[in-house]
Amino acid sequence: MELYYMLAVLDREREKQLQELCQELKLSVVLTTLGQGTATESHLRLHDLEPTEKAILGALTTLPSLKQLLRAAKRNMFLDIPGNGIMLAIPVKSVSGKKTLEYFIKNQNIEGTMPAMEFKNELIIVILNEGYSDMVMDAARGAGATGGTILHAKGTGGQKAAKFFGMSVAEEKDIIYILASSKKKSQIMKSINNTCGTGTKTGAICFSLPVSETVGMRSLEEDED
Repeated sequence: MELYYMLAVLDREREKQLQELCQELKLSVVLTTLGQGTATESHLRLHDLEPTEKAILGALTTLPSLKQLLRAAKRNMFLDIPGNGIMLAIPVKSVSGKKTLEYFIKNQNIEGTMPAMEFKNELIIVILNEGYSDMVMDAARGAGATGGTILHAKGTGGQKAAKFFGMSVAEEKDIIYILASSKKKSQIMKSINNTCGTGTKTGAICFSLPVSETVGMRSLEEDED
């Protein structure tokens, strides 16, 4: 069966509306955290804008529920129009046992197929020492990234990481989500690694996840065309 992790990034004042859509579809697991946009200071000054505070919502969903949620987000929140937020879906490969699966899919319709493994877009996840997000985004933009979302976190296992990388590793971390086309993913990750990777004060490591569905990425799609 198809099971997905839906990830949405939108302005914080719109968080409740999306949560309500998830509740209407009776999704069992909906997680919310806070972050901030990565627009440059020069861009903000040019348009007389303030830095945008973001909400990041995650939910586990079956394919039928995912399709309903995407349709509702387009119809009620206009997420298919650039600037209103983005949504993406990441295929879930496995879960830890039957009871866990039953909890995730409770009250949802089920389809018994597996997703195709060819993806147009990927989600790049960058984990770095706190305070160096601008450097990472500069490197990413130089390789074709259009933007990202920053989260703040506290890392664990710092001593093991320090021994492995041969450097001090700060516990306070920034996490950056960058949604990019599969064509540009490698060059973006290479640019981040070369400029801000392990052995630098930024200490960035990154990996990517396949994205099967997106909403709100019209500008990226037009750029690819």
